[in-house]
Amino acid sequence: MAGIVLLLGSGCSNENKPTSENFTRVLNAYYQDHNDCLFPHGHKFPYEVAPGNDAKEDKKEMDSLTDAGMLTRLEDRDMHVDRYSLNASGNRFAPRFCYGHREVTGIESFTPPAPQNGFTETTVTYQYTMMDVPMWANTDGVKAAFPLVAKSLGATPTDQATLATVGAGWQVPQ
Repeated sequence: MAGIVLLLGSGCSNENKPTSENFTRVLNAYYQDHNDCLFPHGHKFPYEVAPGNDAKEDKKEMDSLTDAGMLTRLEDRDMHVDRYSLNASGNRFAPRFCYGHREVTGIESFTPPAPQNGFTETTVTYQYTMMDVPMWANTDGVKAAFPLVAKSLGATPTDQATLATVGAGWQVPQ
C-alpha cells in the first residue's frame, strides 16, 4: 500500500504544477540560450536595397545600423541601389544582429492548462528585461527602425509564450 501512495505522489511532480515559479524558471532557462535578433534568419552581406515595395523600410533599417557603426553604405546612383557591407563591428553581430536575451521578471497571468496537440499547454503572459544588450542596439535610430527593439528595451515589456508538458515538467515547445 505504501508503494502505491509513493507512486501516486511521484506522478504529480512539483515541476508539472502550473505555478509562476515554474514558468519563470522554464522561460529563463529557455531564453538563456535564445537571443532576440533583428534578423532571426540572418541577412547575407553585402546586402542591397533596390527600389521596390520594401525599399523604404529596408533602407531605414540598414541606415540605422550604418549610423550605429555596424555597416558601411555604398550608393550606386546609376543602378539606384544602396549596398550595405559589414564593417569590423558589424562582423561581430552578423548575420542575425542579436541584441541580448530576455530575463523573465514576473508572470502576469496564464491560461488554464488544457490538452492541445497531445500535450497539456498554457499561454503565459510575462514581464521581462533584456540582458547583455550591446550599445548599438540602444541607439535612438535602431529603436526607431526596429519597433520590437524599442519595445524590448522599454520600461516594462511584456510578451506571451506557450508552455507545454507531458508530465516531465513544463517546456517551451520547439
